[in-house]
Amino acid sequence: MPKLFQQFQQLASGGNRKTGGTGLGLAISKDIVEKHGGRIWVESEFGKGTTFHFLLPIKTNVHEQQVVIQA
Repeated sequence: MPKLFQQFQQLASGGNRKTGGTGLGLAISKDIVEKHGGRIWVESEFGKGTTFHFLLPIKTNVHEQQVVIQA
């Protein structure tokens, strides 16, 4: 899991992989979120699934808020 957001890293390898990919998607997502002042993280439970979360600050004329968006 610590390597999950690094470029060209994939958790499944060898014969276990069912889909293709370069391992760039999460690294790019992390870069975009962090450049906008947010943060991204993952929660995973073996056999149950994985959820990715990110927070982005929203600036308004009155004050700054954070909105949680779950995919």
